[in-house]
Amino acid sequence: MNVANLQLEGLLMAVAAINHLLVKKGVLSVEEIDIALRKAEAGETSEERSEAISASNRDAINFPIRLLELANQCQPEADMPSFSKLARMVGQMKEPYNDQM
Repeated sequence: MNVANLQLEGLLMAVAAINHLLVKKGVLSVEEIDIALRKAEAGETSEERSEAISASNRDAINFPIRLLELANQCQPEADMPSFSKLARMVGQMKEPYNDQM
């Protein structure tokens, strides 16, 4: 596996853990984090941005956002699922190139 992929995996899990802790400590709510992530995803899937890249590249860009969205849905008291479990869930929740009709 590419070292950069492993670094991104670690970074995503670190951000997920920080988000989890922010909710647990009452600094942010699950809803506030969800809104921020949805805004990030909306910005990346905007029509202007979408015209410049392929659907598969758009999915790749949105993968980390979707993974963090799923991690955010975990209860603060629960253990964080592993990266591989979250990645599998991202793949299962979307249809291939779900933005094409």
